[in-house]
Amino acid sequence: MLPVRGRDGRAARAVRILGTRTAWTPVGDGEFYCPGCGGDRNYQRLTGRRRLTLLGLPVLPRGATGPVVECAACGHHFGTEVLDHPTTRRFSAMLRDAVHTVALAVLAAGGTGSRTALEAAAATVRAAGFADCTEDQLAALVDALAADTGRYVEQPCGAGLTIELHEALDPLAPHLAPAGRESLFLQGARIALADGPYTPAERDALTTVGAALTICSDDVTRLLAAARTPS
Repeated sequence: MLPVRGRDGRAARAVRILGTRTAWTPVGDGEFYCPGCGGDRNYQRLTGRRRLTLLGLPVLPRGATGPVVECAACGHHFGTEVLDHPTTRRFSAMLRDAVHTVALAVLAAGGTGSRTALEAAAATVRAAGFADCTEDQLAALVDALAADTGRYVEQPCGAGLTIELHEALDPLAPHLAPAGRESLFLQGARIALADGPYTPAERDALTTVGAALTICSDDVTRLLAAARTPS
């Protein structure tokens, strides 16, 4: 191979003589969803200090850098915003809790007198991950909510349950694709339809669900109609 000559050659030699090096210091650790690996991994949170190097030896400080998140598996560095994404396990738990809360909201709006609606709600909640959920458990939860905060059948999706919906759905919605948010909404709509057409209270409850999932009002109307069509 011919030697590097001219300006490019001088630049290459300068890079070898002068450079920068970062010394990383761990300041925390945990588990995160690694976008490089595509799964849950352990991580270290690092802060760094840069130094100018001469012939590979650090000579002058160049200031702080980071913090960054380093994956323990692939070694890649990411910005700390990557920690805002839930792990796979956490995401599954958030989705399971969201389905459970939506089912309670719909049942509270429609009342627990319909065994058909209770059976549909319990089946939906079991499919989401609460394998031991029963119709009687859901009915008891709705009754307990009603006793604490007033009859939801008289006050559709009352303030207490609205807060619970937002607590369950607000953190989840940004991590769901539009199709995922619509799927969750449709699960609630089909529970409402299990015993007949929507009641005004059920429509109000589902409208609240749609708002918490950041589904626009036009799409809520479309989905309410779509849920009536057998899949």
